[in-house]
Parts: sequence; C-alpha cells; structure tokens
Amino acid sequence: MQLVPSIFIETIFGFVGLFILTKILGKTQIRQLTAFDFISALILGELVGNALYDDNVGIIGIGFAILLWGVLLYFTEIATQKIKRSRSILEGRPSIVIHKGKLQREVMAKSKLDMNQLLHLLRSKDAFSIRDIDYAILETDGTVSVLKKTYAQQPTRLDINLPAESVELSMMLINDGEIIKDNLAEINQDQTWLEEELKKQEVSSYKDVFYAEYTKGENLLIQKM
Repeated sequence: MQLVPSIFIETIFGFVGLFILTKILGKTQIRQLTAFDFISALILGELVGNALYDDNVGIIGIGFAILLWGVLLYFTEIATQKIKRSRSILEGRPSIVIHKGKLQREVMAKSKLDMNQLLHLLRSKDAFSIRDIDYAILETDGTVSVLKKTYAQQPTRLDINLPAESVELSMMLINDGEIIKDNLAEINQDQTWLEEELKKQEVSSYKDVFYAEYTKGENLLIQKM
C-alpha cells in the first residue's frame, strides 16, 4: 500500500507528459502510423511503464525518458522533412501491388502481403474484385489506396453534365440531451431557435433528444431518447 501514492503520482505525470508529447508531435503521428512510429510508441510506453514500477525511478526519471524520446522523435521528423533520402529508410515507400489490373507478386512478397490480407484491405475500399481495379498502392501506414477501372467508378456531376453545387457541412446540435452551443453559434442560431425547431416536430424539450443534426435547407434530423 505504501507504493500506491507514488504510483498514482507517477502515472498521472506520465499520462500528462505523453499527452503533451503527442500534441507537440502532431495528429499525423497517430493517424499515419508507420512501422517506425509503431516501434516508437512501443518503446515509449515500455519506458514509462517500467519507470512506474521501479522503486529507483521517480518523476524525474519518467520526465527525462519522455523528454529524451520526444526529442529523438522530433528530430527524426525534421530529418524526414529536410533530408529526402532518409524518408524511405524511416518511413518506407508506397508499393504498387496491382499495376494495370495485374497483381505484382514480387512486390507483395517483399511487403509480406498475402492474398487474404490484400483482399481484406481492398474490401475496406469497397473493391470486391481484382478485375475492377486498375491500380492498388500499399501505403506506408499499411492501408491501401485504390484506383478502380473506369466502368467501376462512381459517376461525378461533371460526367453527367450537371452543374456544381455548394457543399454544406451537417452540424450536430444536440448530443444525448445536451445542446452543442459552439455548433449553434456556427450556424448563427441560438437556443430559442432550436427549441422552436424541436416544437415543430412535437418535441417539448431538448433533454428528450438523443441526437439532433442540422443541414442547411432541411428539417432537423431528430432521434429521441
């Protein structure tokens, strides 16, 4: 029981330190998880985890480990931006696994990618047959980018000679009985307007609404509790 306060303090410190480090390095470190980033995350987690349960390592040790690894990651990112040759080593290169409709077996073998894995990745892109694909590129973060053959592509407004229209972003106005005031301000409306819109759909209180979505030119999409 004597270790509980120490572990509590060090855990909170480690959490805050890692959170700040994540913010400094940027969101791309999370979304675009390359092999190097994955290894970095494992090692950083291991450093902090071991420090928490090591009696000889305190807050200063944890802080130093986070700071040191953060500096290494930061300069690695700078290197990949400034030195082009380092990118392929640290981040890898995209690989074309389907070229003009043909599977590239040697590229797949080099990337340790079998057919079941490839088909799974293709299905995640709504591509259910190899015959519908012109090009497929295995990205450095393990995802696949797909260029379908023209007959399998969705037609655009340009293809069928329709004029372009402005795109409106839908806004969530109520979430689990709570008004999202920032989104209300974004559409230049207030709570009074929202309550009037709810009454039009026979909803007496916003607290009875699980989800409400606003789209310009349309009625509120409402789902009750």
